[in-house]
Amino acid sequence: MTNSDQLKKTDQSLIALLSDRISLLATSEPPSLDEQLADVAPLLVQAGIPASVWASVINSCHASVIPKPATNHVTSQQITIIGGGGRMGRLFKEQLSLVGHNVSVLEHEDWEYAHKLLNQAELVLVSVPIEHTVDVIKRAAKYLSPNTALCDITSVKTQPTQAMLEHHSGPVMGLHPMFGPNIKSFLGQKVVVCPGRNNDSFQWLLDFLKSQGGELIVCTPEEHDQMMVIIQATQHFCRFSLGVFLAQVKVDIEQSLTMSTPNYRQEIDIVKRLFSQNPNLCVDIMLATEERCNAISFLANTYSRLAKLVARKDRNALIQEFEKTQSFFEEKINTFLQPLNTTAIQRDLKPQIHTNISI
Repeated sequence: MTNSDQLKKTDQSLIALLSDRISLLATSEPPSLDEQLADVAPLLVQAGIPASVWASVINSCHASVIPKPATNHVTSQQITIIGGGGRMGRLFKEQLSLVGHNVSVLEHEDWEYAHKLLNQAELVLVSVPIEHTVDVIKRAAKYLSPNTALCDITSVKTQPTQAMLEHHSGPVMGLHPMFGPNIKSFLGQKVVVCPGRNNDSFQWLLDFLKSQGGELIVCTPEEHDQMMVIIQATQHFCRFSLGVFLAQVKVDIEQSLTMSTPNYRQEIDIVKRLFSQNPNLCVDIMLATEERCNAISFLANTYSRLAKLVARKDRNALIQEFEKTQSFFEEKINTFLQPLNTTAIQRDLKPQIHTNISI
């Protein structure tokens, strides 16, 4: 049998298995995408298959069974996106418009029309750079009807949510989409939900995100900001630093990829995507709060301390650092290997208030 014949036979087997997988997803309540990834993580490592490849497979299977929005039955909402000309604002405008909502945009030159664009809106979505979010909320609140639902989609939640609650008497909620504006849909994407006031007014929006394959995680604004120090700010700094280093030493990226490990290729891909974004967005994420700046400074000091050990060729000290950290991770290893229980996470992080949110 030739290689071509073997490939065709393998493809036939794969297609049959994928058909079975899609049928199972369609006839039962599937685990979350995180759980599906975690279940096979050790097998992927053993087989040398990048996790991103398997993630693409399960996302595609999931997409094939997600009920398509019945746009002719959608109750059209009047929505205004402040900052809707930006990349994230355009993404939300496009996705909401596709299912039949009437979406308007208010940019910095449109404030003379603010009363018409904001007062008559059922939902106002604030999508502006972090440093302008609170000021824009204060400015917009003057035009809002008491029934208008006000929501922001920035990556910091405590200050914007407080500002919305303070300056607007109507429904308030904070959202943080955990993805960039380059995605084509909300399929498999996480959105952090921070309830504020009159949360039922946002149920249609949350249902829309879920119908598109999004995963909703509920927590308080304070919990969100604390976690984002590690999840977002320090990770941005690590990859920002790596990218700057590679550029400074003029690494031949293409050549390095020809002899790379899957992990290296994945890391380069992440760095490449970071530097394809708006530089203001990346920098604002790192500088957004004092806590983020302090954590990055502490991380940099850790790098410096370890680099000094390397410079001194202090093998014993480096081994001690490794073993101490190894002990920390060994305590958590069982948790890492278990499938992520999204329902439990939502329950544990849910604010101790009556939210009336069905997710």
